[in-house]
Amino acid sequence: MGTETVRTQAADEAAGLRREQRGWYFYDWACSVYSTTVLTVFLGPYLTAVAEKAADADGFVHPLGIPVRAGSFFAYSVSLSVIVAVVLMPLVGAAADRTGRKKPLLGAAAYTGAAATTGMFFLDGDRYLLGGLLLVVANAAQSVGMMLYNSYLPQIAPPEERDAISSRGWAFGYAAGALVLVANLVLYSAHDSFGLSETAAVRVCLASAGLWWGAFTLVPMSRLRDRHARVERATAPGLRQLTATVRDMRQHPLTLAFLLAYLIYNDGIQTVISQASVYGSEELGLGQSTLIGAVLLVQVLAVAGALAMGRLARTYGAKRTILGSLVAWTVTLGAGYFLPAGAPVWFFVLASGIGLVLGGSQALSRSLFSHLVPPGKEAEYFSAYEMSDRGMSWLGPLLFGVTYQLTGSYRSAIISLVAFFVIGFVLLARVPVRRAIGEAGNPVPERI
Repeated sequence: MGTETVRTQAADEAAGLRREQRGWYFYDWACSVYSTTVLTVFLGPYLTAVAEKAADADGFVHPLGIPVRAGSFFAYSVSLSVIVAVVLMPLVGAAADRTGRKKPLLGAAAYTGAAATTGMFFLDGDRYLLGGLLLVVANAAQSVGMMLYNSYLPQIAPPEERDAISSRGWAFGYAAGALVLVANLVLYSAHDSFGLSETAAVRVCLASAGLWWGAFTLVPMSRLRDRHARVERATAPGLRQLTATVRDMRQHPLTLAFLLAYLIYNDGIQTVISQASVYGSEELGLGQSTLIGAVLLVQVLAVAGALAMGRLARTYGAKRTILGSLVAWTVTLGAGYFLPAGAPVWFFVLASGIGLVLGGSQALSRSLFSHLVPPGKEAEYFSAYEMSDRGMSWLGPLLFGVTYQLTGSYRSAIISLVAFFVIGFVLLARVPVRRAIGEAGNPVPERI
């Protein structure tokens, strides 16, 4: 009877864990639409146009009395959102670990971001300040929410399953991004048929991402569970908490070594994502429809790539698979350097290469880092990881811009990014991950 009871409890626990994992996937499904529809496609050009309407004769707007060129307002708003997120993430992460109440904090971040994104429907005329405010709130909320979401991974997945589960989460996100982007592009392209002006169609597309984010967040909110709190220390104010987190990470130098490698090669990944459309339009002379089609192709293939690389990790281990993806990134950039101008087909081939390695390299990096986090400090450590992912990706765009300024060639600028993948490869290869996992106090999987 006792043995049977134990088996029943184990089966119930396993079923509960599977249910929780499925709920976890749906947060990526919910919030990734914001990244694709809002940040990648619609908001940058639209907010810039709104700011230009409000600009003076010299092309400047004056938020809080500060002269800002209208064409730079979107970029400055994104930068401000990163600063806000960098202050908030370690504060919220430590509070989540200290209280054990991650789910309410995740819900607060998600619905703050969803509400701000839905509010972009009212971004019309010359309301550039409203657009900047909503962007800062939504972007910072997404960063905080993703940090909390990522920190669930060590708790809902045993070590041997994390690569696959992390990859499925990324695949869910890319699938949602592609699905909603297709619907938005149909609405935008045929706005007259729907009785909408072009600007109204853009506002509907922006708001739809917020509604989607809020609606599907209900799934993880109903399925994720809070764990027991780690009561060790009070939460310090934002920047002091960041300092405390970094000081604590110094006690785990191999975890810190992995984070440094990830910071570098992920900077390269984020720069390729953000600058590929500039390369396509300015150097290759491709039109907007081609570039949007390439974004869709990347989204679709990233689903297959994330799942395929998750399977490869089962055979070769996450570290080797990530190293292989960095080689693939290097080859892809090398091929991009030689792309002929005015040839959309070859640009789609390049987009295919990016899509196939994009999701997998990010998903496996997340799952590998989850093994290196000391138990009970998941949210706090993932705040540092999320800052590496979102808050520190500035060196790549700087190198891209400086290279173009010095050479006048976007081809030279794009090939310069190879340095991030080569350096990241070398640093990651030097991290003894099995020893790092053991020193963090976690069980070492059979294959890693």
